[in-house]
Amino acid sequence: MQFSHQTSFYRGKVRDVHGIGSQYLVMLASNRISAFDVVLPKPIPFKGQVLNQIAAKFLKATEDIVPNWLIACPLPHVSLGYRCEPFPIEMVIRGNLTGHANRVYQSGLRTICGVQMPEGLAENDFFPEPIITPTTKAHEGHDEDISRGYLIQKGLVSEDDYQQLEIITKKLFERGKKMAAERGLILVDTKYEFGKINDRIVLMDEIHTPDSSRYFYADGFEERQSNGQAQKQLSKEFVREWLIKNHFMGKEGQVVPEMPDSFVEEITARYIELYEQITGETFMPAVTSEEQTLEITNQAIAALDMQ
Repeated sequence: MQFSHQTSFYRGKVRDVHGIGSQYLVMLASNRISAFDVVLPKPIPFKGQVLNQIAAKFLKATEDIVPNWLIACPLPHVSLGYRCEPFPIEMVIRGNLTGHANRVYQSGLRTICGVQMPEGLAENDFFPEPIITPTTKAHEGHDEDISRGYLIQKGLVSEDDYQQLEIITKKLFERGKKMAAERGLILVDTKYEFGKINDRIVLMDEIHTPDSSRYFYADGFEERQSNGQAQKQLSKEFVREWLIKNHFMGKEGQVVPEMPDSFVEEITARYIELYEQITGETFMPAVTSEEQTLEITNQAIAALDMQ
């Protein structure tokens, strides 16, 4: 797909990014799904629309904390925004011992990304304070855990910028947790990507979506923790758990298992459930042809200052 004034194209794991002139980007949220940094073979119907619409809602709700890249969403799966110079890291923040952090903890380690984790935690327990565990941003293959000191030492980000990124990350997470709590959810962990426009730090990409975040239902959380039961969650973690049960964790030599249609339908239902739970709105599925996408997005591009 080629848009007006297009100057570049990049296909990410789940998004197609079209450079428009020297200042703008068109980002198409596809129905592709990735886990363990691998794109799985089958698309998930309406996943791109869910991600795009949730991200737009939270970008709008946090622009008082940090400016962001988004200008408009001309279609449910399309975002138009400013081109940024990205930081080559992801700012991951964790409120609970869950997922990757729990796997590290269960291995016997008590440090992740240079951050000390307390003894005596059970899976899904809250940390005393949210911890930030940055990763490198890999274009291919696996993102890698990295400590604050190491990434500053290697020049991936300056110390001044990193201090600002930490402050912004904590504020965004606090806002996300507050908004989730209002909808009966716990925002467990998430990741943010940042860049710069004219030396100003800007929030990029998506925010608080089921691809970038993990949510638990607040109702019954304490009871389930006390009983050692699994938490009821809305996130992509159940996809990872299914893959692990089917002997895939993205490691060399492993083969992605075939996802049955029934599981694909379950993933779609979970994404829609999260959309409706976190936004309080009924999901309205939209099917847009390539011709419509080109026409409507080009109309939005025409309204930009391309000088």
